[in-house]
Amino acid sequence: MAPAIGLLPGVAGRRRDEIAGPAQRVWQNARVPTALLLVEDDPAIAHTVVYALQREGFQVDHVLLLREALRQLQDPSARYAALILDLGLPDGNGLDLCRELRRTSNLPIVMLSARGEEMDRVLGLELGADDYLSKPFSPRELRARVRALLRRSALAPSALPEAAALFEHDPAGARLRLAGHWLKLTRREYGLLQALLRRPGKVWSRDQLLSEVWGDDADSTDRTVDTHVKTLRAKLRDVRPDLELIVTHRGLGYSLDLPGGSAAVRALVQ
Repeated sequence: MAPAIGLLPGVAGRRRDEIAGPAQRVWQNARVPTALLLVEDDPAIAHTVVYALQREGFQVDHVLLLREALRQLQDPSARYAALILDLGLPDGNGLDLCRELRRTSNLPIVMLSARGEEMDRVLGLELGADDYLSKPFSPRELRARVRALLRRSALAPSALPEAAALFEHDPAGARLRLAGHWLKLTRREYGLLQALLRRPGKVWSRDQLLSEVWGDDADSTDRTVDTHVKTLRAKLRDVRPDLELIVTHRGLGYSLDLPGGSAAVRALVQ
C-alpha cells in the first residue's frame, strides 16, 4: 500500500514502550491476532487507552504519527485485530489514513476525535470507520466498544462458533437463508440485507444504502430506507426472535450486529 497521504518528513513516531511497559501478545489461536494499533499524539490519552486495553489482555502498539501507523500496518509480521485512530495528528488527518486503508483492507477501525459534531462522525463512518468515540471518553466505554467490534468481526475470544452458518447465501438464486429458513424477501430487501451482510458491524448511512441498493432511483428517500429496514427487521425477527440483528444508530444509519461477524455467512454453491 503506497502512502497517498501528505506526511511531514523528518518527524519520528514513538512506540508504545515509551508510555507503557511491554505486553505479551495474546492470541485466540495461531491465526487470529488480538493486538491493537493505537495512533494518538496526546500522551495522557494514549497512556489511558493502553492501560485500559492491556487489562483486557490485548497488546497495544502505540505510535504518534500517520507515517508510523502506515509503517506498522505494512509490516507483514504485524497482524492487528483493530486500529484505534485519532483524527487530529501532527502530520495529517486520520481520515486520510482511513480512506487509504479502505482501498485494500477491512481492518476494523475505531476513530477518536475531540470534535463531536454529527458531520464529523458521519464523514468518518462513510470513509470506512466502524465506530466513533468523541473525546473525552471513559476507558470502560472504549473497552466495551472494542470488545463489541471484535466480537462482530469474529476476532474476539468470545465469538460464538455456533453462529458460523447463521446466514446462507445463494447468489445465483438471489436468496438468503437464516438459521435454515429461506427468507421471503423483496428485491430491495434482498439488496439491503446483502449490503449489510458484506460488512457486519459497519454503520451504513441512509445515503450509502440508497446508493448501494436503489442506485439512481430519484424517487427514493431516507424514508424509503427506513421503511424497508422496518419490514426486513420484522422478517428476521420472525425467524430468530432472540436476535436483534439490525441496529439503529440515531442520526447515523444502520448496522448488522452479526454474532461471529463475516464468518456467520456462508455462500452456497449450487
